This record gives sequence, structure tokens and C-alpha cells, in this order.
Amino acid sequence: MTRVALIAHDEKKADLIDFVQQHEAQLTDYELIGTGTTGKRLMEATDLEVDRQASGPLGGDLMIGGQIAEGRLDGLIFLRDPLTAQPHEPDVSALLRICDVHDTPLATNLSSAAFLLEGLKRKGES
Repeated sequence: MTRVALIAHDEKKADLIDFVQQHEAQLTDYELIGTGTTGKRLMEATDLEVDRQASGPLGGDLMIGGQIAEGRLDGLIFLRDPLTAQPHEPDVSALLRICDVHDTPLATNLSSAAFLLEGLKRKGES
């Protein structure tokens, strides 16, 4: 089964919720992983189940990074707020780096998130 992680900084959570609602039919077929608050809000706004990890600042980003390192995730959508400094920025940087190291598709904005889902859809059809 396709496994996708969903993360959003506070200022981007509403954008991620809207995006997931628009793509809910496709995401129903995926196993979804998320950080604490993001996962909770996604489950409240949709009929999707999200395997919630810890909140990002409490290690959730690193927990998801560990799953990437283990080859257990097919993609990561991480809507970051580029205009606000994050107290856990080293964890965020490590998560982005682990995606690069393990060649895991990564989307950090809505346009790239749409492309990531389209690519996963095509991969599943082949």
C-alpha cells in the first residue's frame, strides 16, 4: 500500500486541510502518516485515518524521517512556512535531507504536492 506523510507548519495547516479535502478520493487508498496536530486536524476535517506521530517540535518530524530512512514511506507532503522561523528548524532540515538521501518524493508547497500525488497515482496504475 502507498504510504504518504502529511505535515504542515501552523500557518499552512488550513492550506493542507483544503488540499487533502480536494484529493480525499485518491488519499482514501493510501496509508497516511502525520505529525500530531496536523494529523488530528486532518481527521477532524475528512473521513481519512491518519497515523499520528508526535507533534513536530516534540520529535514527530524525526519520527517520520526514521520511516523514510527505513524505506517505509513513498512520499512526503510538508507545507512549510518559509516566512516564520521555526524553533525546531534543525529537525525540519534533517527531514528534508533524509528525503534527498533516500530519494523520497518531497513536496513543500501546494503545486509540488499536486505533482507528487499525480506521480503516485501514475505509479500505482503501472
